[in-house]
Amino acid sequence: MIEITIERVRQLIDSQFPKWKGLAITPVQKSGHDNRTYRLGDEMTIRLPSHERYASAVEKELKWLPVFKPLLSLPIPAPIAQGEPSNEYPLPWSINRWIEGETVSPTNVLDPGAFAEDLARFLRELEAIDASHGIPAGIQNFHRGGNLSVYDTDTRTVIEKLSGQYDQKLMTEIWELALATRYQSAPLWLHGDVAVGNLLVQEGRLCGVIDFGTMGVGDPSSDLVMAWNFFDDVSREIFLSCMNFDQDTVHRARGWALWKALISYAGNERGSEASNWGKHVIDVIIRDYKLL
Repeated sequence: MIEITIERVRQLIDSQFPKWKGLAITPVQKSGHDNRTYRLGDEMTIRLPSHERYASAVEKELKWLPVFKPLLSLPIPAPIAQGEPSNEYPLPWSINRWIEGETVSPTNVLDPGAFAEDLARFLRELEAIDASHGIPAGIQNFHRGGNLSVYDTDTRTVIEKLSGQYDQKLMTEIWELALATRYQSAPLWLHGDVAVGNLLVQEGRLCGVIDFGTMGVGDPSSDLVMAWNFFDDVSREIFLSCMNFDQDTVHRARGWALWKALISYAGNERGSEASNWGKHVIDVIIRDYKLL
């Protein structure tokens, strides 16, 4: 990971965008993993990839977000300028418009069912955008929209590792059901990282979607993981019903959610926020699957 500090960001702004020299720079509380985000004045954000593996997202967002913006009913990042690699920082970076809102949490969503409908509406709008010249799923977006089997070895390894804690046969059954079908329709646009850290709320309702760095075109199932990552039983059903996909797509979506939960639980220190989150999602997936 690249060390990114306020002092380094200040140098970048002052040297490359001297017209904004006098604006305050403050860290965003939930800055993310792939990128570090800082607020520039009152109306802009600075977004810097934390590793070279995330750098291609800058060019993608600069190219495609202006295309998406007029076709979506909710605010998304609006690129203002692209920063260049320098001695202070070796990767491309960007400046975007600030979007007002709080990071979504169970406590600031007033009606989970209405929130599920709002999110489904946004994702359907995104999927409706012409994807014929979009970016295919692959290494550039960590295979979101591609074939879930790319993570087969990782997933089975963790399932075996957790065999003393979870029913290995049941977990394998859930995973293999997710791998049993492949997406056969025309590729659709997908956000690639629909997670609480990338959804904004005002007055209890979804008010913005950020961080399109893992966008691509392909199978939209990976964009449905909020069904298990956030929603309760009732709002999960509302969300999946509003998305109106067949059961095979839902099975693949559950597989994406399971893979991420497993590596988060097993790959982080027990008791950490990431590990606790992963365990919670695994438990939700298992309980939901047993109700099928």
